[in-house]
Amino acid sequence: MRLLQPLSKGLALAIIWLFAGCQSEKSVQETTLTATPYHWNLPDHFPEPEVPADNAMTQERVDLGRRLFYEPLLSLDSTISCANCHQLPFAFSDPDKVSAGVHGRRGFRNSPTLTNIAYNKHFFFDGGIPSLELQVLAPLDNEDEMQLNIHQAALRLREDSTYLYLFQKAYGRQPDSYSIIRALAAFERTMISANSPYDRWVQGDSSALSPAAQRGLQLFMSEKLQCSQCHSGFNFTNNGFAHNGLHSDYSDDPGRRRVTMKESDIGKFKVPTLRNVEVSAPYMHDGSLPTLASVIDHYASGGQPHPNKSPLITGFSLTDNEKADLIAFLHSLTDRSFLSHPKYLPQQAR
Repeated sequence: MRLLQPLSKGLALAIIWLFAGCQSEKSVQETTLTATPYHWNLPDHFPEPEVPADNAMTQERVDLGRRLFYEPLLSLDSTISCANCHQLPFAFSDPDKVSAGVHGRRGFRNSPTLTNIAYNKHFFFDGGIPSLELQVLAPLDNEDEMQLNIHQAALRLREDSTYLYLFQKAYGRQPDSYSIIRALAAFERTMISANSPYDRWVQGDSSALSPAAQRGLQLFMSEKLQCSQCHSGFNFTNNGFAHNGLHSDYSDDPGRRRVTMKESDIGKFKVPTLRNVEVSAPYMHDGSLPTLASVIDHYASGGQPHPNKSPLITGFSLTDNEKADLIAFLHSLTDRSFLSHPKYLPQQAR
């Protein structure tokens, strides 16, 4: 879900209201929750995600969130759902450079993958949102995306008897702002990709990585390329922000500066995970690089000059074979089971 504009006054007030407790929308009818604990089923090299105390993971909440993720009623003209911009076959990203919102409107940022979003420390390319629950509000409110006030969305859902039942079952209340954002966040936390060839190799399957991918891994970790300085850890991101020399002028989108107002943050964007990067093209915050080969060429060139550019972006040279090996390694981060798993499909398609 893209954050394309600064938070509106209405959205900012909604955020304050939501986390003050928002008890005014609590259902008059109290219902005993059905709480089936959610099972993570994580490999040893993956930690269990942190979950807010007020949104404990249950299967009922996850199932409700999945239904909402594919629900076009959450957009002004009832044509756009979260899944329009975050499509499962593309690791919950969008193959378009910039996604289309209501009435065909387009913003200026690429829709990022939601792979392993449960582990993110900041949300959106500029890091302007601090929690998975709060990030739901931005695309709903944004005029270039779904353009529907969350209170209006709740009123629509209350007209559906199935939603009335599911919200009571999951949260013990009727559809409201509090429960909508938490249900969507619960579902998005389940989007964990941990079964790529690389993961199987880490767990001891020596045949999971091809010789080319193993050579590419060595290049990726090398001092020559320094990829792992930013794309580190089990999720291949340090969760930081960096200026990678993509452009010399950021007047259209200053990146992290929109949040911090610091000149030193112009052109800095969140370091994305590289998991499922094979299928999440186009790349960069603006979708300006169409292929992995073009991404490698960009870093090999040393990027465009800018005072905020990371000192790690200095350029390098690769032979054609080395470039192919590096791409083979990046392809080994693709989790095919994740890209087609039934638990991420809309319920009626199961």
